[in-house]
Amino acid sequence: MEAEILLPTDINEIPLGSYQKFMHTYENTNDEEFLCQKMTEIFCGLRLREVLKVKWTDVQDITIHLSNIFKEQPKFQRTFTLNKVEFGFVPNLEEISFGEYIDLDTNLKSIDQLHKAMAVMYRPITEKKGDKYTIQEYNGTANYAEVMKYAPLGIALAAKVFFWNLTNDLLKATLQYLEAQMTTKEMKATFLKELNLPSNGDGIKAYMQSLKDSLKGLGMSQSYHYTTALPGLLLKSKSEILNIVKCSEN
Repeated sequence: MEAEILLPTDINEIPLGSYQKFMHTYENTNDEEFLCQKMTEIFCGLRLREVLKVKWTDVQDITIHLSNIFKEQPKFQRTFTLNKVEFGFVPNLEEISFGEYIDLDTNLKSIDQLHKAMAVMYRPITEKKGDKYTIQEYNGTANYAEVMKYAPLGIALAAKVFFWNLTNDLLKATLQYLEAQMTTKEMKATFLKELNLPSNGDGIKAYMQSLKDSLKGLGMSQSYHYTTALPGLLLKSKSEILNIVKCSEN
C-alpha cells in the first residue's frame, strides 16, 4: 500500500489529545495486535482501514519506534507556543488561588483530564520582559481546556511531574516541621489547640498519618502514565511482536 505516514520523531510532536485517545483504548483492551494498529492510526495520521492495509512488518517497526519515543523523559518547559499564542507556566505556584489548586489537584489525577490541568498550569502570556512574564488571570478551565488537547505531549507530562514534585517537597517540609514541633508537650498542646484537634493525641496522629499517606500517594501519581506509559508494548522486543503475529496467523 502506498500511503503517507506521518511518523513522529519526538515526544513533543505528539499532541496531548492523541495520547489521551490512545490511553483510553489501551486501558480497555488486552489485544496487542489491535493496540499496534491503534498506535499507527492515532499517532501517524492514518485511518484504521488504511492501517489494515499496511504491511505487518511496517506496523511492527512503527510500534517499536513509537514505544521508544514514549521512553523519553522530557524536560520541563516554562513556556511554549500553540497556534501563535505563547503560553506560560504559572510564575509563582505559592501564590495560586484556592480554585486553581483544587482544579489542579482534581484534574492531575487522571490522564483523561490532563488537558484541564494544563489549562490551569499554562495560560496566555500577557506581558513579558526577559525571563519574567505575567499570564492571564485564572477564570476556570473552560477557556483553554480544549486548546490544550493540542499541546505537545512532552510538555504536558513534564509539567505534571514538575507540579507533583513541588507538592511532594512542600508536604515533606510540612511533615518535618510538624514532627519537630511535637518535641515538647507544651508545643504539642499549643499545636493541638490551634488546629482544634482532640487533646488525647488521636487527632494529631491521624493528621500526621494523613500527610504521610499524601506523600505516598504523590509518589505513585508522579510516575503514572509517564515513563511507563505503554508497559505492555514497551517490554516487547521486535522478535516478541513477530511471535504474536505468527501466532495470530496460525
